[in-house]
Amino acid sequence: MALSRSTIRLLAVSFTGLSLAASANPQTAYKGHGADSVPAEVVAQYAPKPLPAELARHIQSMMDVRAPGMGQPSPDGTRLFFGWSVTGTPQLWRLDGPNTFPVQLTGGEDRTTLADVFPDGKTLAIQRDRKGEENPGLYLMPAAGGPLTEIQHLPGIQTFFQFASDDGKWVYYASNDQKPDSYAVYRWNVATRQKELLVGEPGLWSVGDHRPDGTLLLKKSTGSLTSEYWEWSPATRKMTPVLGVGESVEYEGTVYGAAPGELLVQTPKLAEFRQLCRWDGKKLTPVSGDLKWDVNGFSLDEAKTRVLYTVNEGGYTKLHALDARTFRPVDLPKLPEGADHVYAGATTRDGRFTTIGVETAKAPRTSYVYDWKTGALTRWVVPSAPEVDTTAFAAATLESYPARDGTKIPVFVRRPKGCDPAPCPVVVEFHGGPEGQATPGFSPYAQMFVDAGFVFVEPNVRGSDGYGKTWLDADNGPKRLKVWTDIEDAATWARKAFAVDGRAPKVGVMGGSYGGYSSLVAMTKFAGAYDAGVSIVGIGNLLTFLQNTAPYRRILRTTEYGDPEKDHDALVELSAVTHIGKLKAPLQIQQGATDPRVPVGEAIQMYEAAKKTGVPTELVLYADEGHGAGRRDNQVLMVGHALRFLETYL
Repeated sequence: MALSRSTIRLLAVSFTGLSLAASANPQTAYKGHGADSVPAEVVAQYAPKPLPAELARHIQSMMDVRAPGMGQPSPDGTRLFFGWSVTGTPQLWRLDGPNTFPVQLTGGEDRTTLADVFPDGKTLAIQRDRKGEENPGLYLMPAAGGPLTEIQHLPGIQTFFQFASDDGKWVYYASNDQKPDSYAVYRWNVATRQKELLVGEPGLWSVGDHRPDGTLLLKKSTGSLTSEYWEWSPATRKMTPVLGVGESVEYEGTVYGAAPGELLVQTPKLAEFRQLCRWDGKKLTPVSGDLKWDVNGFSLDEAKTRVLYTVNEGGYTKLHALDARTFRPVDLPKLPEGADHVYAGATTRDGRFTTIGVETAKAPRTSYVYDWKTGALTRWVVPSAPEVDTTAFAAATLESYPARDGTKIPVFVRRPKGCDPAPCPVVVEFHGGPEGQATPGFSPYAQMFVDAGFVFVEPNVRGSDGYGKTWLDADNGPKRLKVWTDIEDAATWARKAFAVDGRAPKVGVMGGSYGGYSSLVAMTKFAGAYDAGVSIVGIGNLLTFLQNTAPYRRILRTTEYGDPEKDHDALVELSAVTHIGKLKAPLQIQQGATDPRVPVGEAIQMYEAAKKTGVPTELVLYADEGHGAGRRDNQVLMVGHALRFLETYL
């Protein structure tokens, strides 16, 4: 039975060497996040063990099926810079022509990504993170290759590239080096290597857009999805409100439009679904038409030539284009048919070259560069699938299951070709976010579970993105209590839907981040619904999570999960650890020690509580990983141990 809330508001633990003792005081549960928040001996004790050789080989083989990042063209369209993790860690690469041999530009064990190509094409801005800490640094490097020049990379500090000035003399960036829960905005002189503080007011500030005279359109994030926009004047060094100030409305991607005083913004303010709108300073006017689906992203080149936007049609991605001045539709190049997803990547500043990605269910993403002037569509990067026939991959089918109140929950299903004996066991994977969305398309990850004989099921429960703002907001704060039964209803449906000759299958549950939270809830609050569960970087206790997650994330997560004071009782009830006494089926918990989002203490306190029930429970900790696995060897272990565990118990 569940622990009594009258005697213990939440279960907590404190670290004392390798012994983790229970405490009734939530303030002393554990403190902080990251590797320093847990003794090294504890991390070492629960380090991942080697996988069976055959399983490891299969996962390694599937991880070789991949496509490099879409990348960004050089201003003249003769080069493509892109990310690729072929070395085992994401690094930066360059192509000097379509389908040429790639040149590796960065190396080492730290994750490195491209931030931008300078206007002259001679310099690259790059971001680099260490051990999944999510405290990236900012660097410059020659586009031809060579050593890095550090702009800023400080321990425990985030530094995010914003843009390079049109003349290439300044780099603008945001950092929480003033306060851990605020981002200040700086500019850095490329010649003198000196920084200048522009915006130091408290708030989660970033730059949405800029004008040639140095005027900044600033975004202030106020919640998990909400934000305000302000304009900063270089002459007065003051800010004036522009859009969303004092509102609790989602305004995303706001940029200066082609007409004077015009902004383009993605928002659901005027309708159930997000629209692409024009803001003239007084009113919003939709320019994307009367859609029954969300606009889920858009971009406008700096020359203000055309707007590219994508529409999320029930999980499938469709690309559209508009003239930036007239908002009339613009023809797109003819692309291969049968794509689950078509989307635009980066566009050069003059608007001439755009990267376009095309993804089907049967092959890795193919990347093209489109020349708007000549109409030439050129494939630059060839995806790879060594020793694997991707045409045999299971395509996801869009289905639904009934929630107990009659609501239809959309779900994507991938089926193996057959099982002996039948029925096939089922794995239900809940996505992260919670404002995420399970989508179809090409997925070696999902295929690994299908190859193991599982029906792989991915629901989009209430609270998921892509189905309108009512659906998205259905689980905010205490409202989650009304819809978290969608988790249990998925198992009820799966046992009936995939039964054979009246024999119900075994059903397992897994997920990462919020999906990990959902898995822990499935195994405790809804104990008996699932026969085994795997939680990866999942939240066990919403109160201790909110107390210890990185300060810059706390304000954003509070608007989604609830306020620790006002919503205290609801957060206790919604925490899996409150219901740990109900646990009856095997549980595996995986966690990165350096995670700034979900502290490692969440995994450890959940594991210690689960062990006391006597139910088979595993804990796997990764010393050099954060919110998930970035290094290839750890990715193999993380997927492999989940597969091994579910195969054992299902």
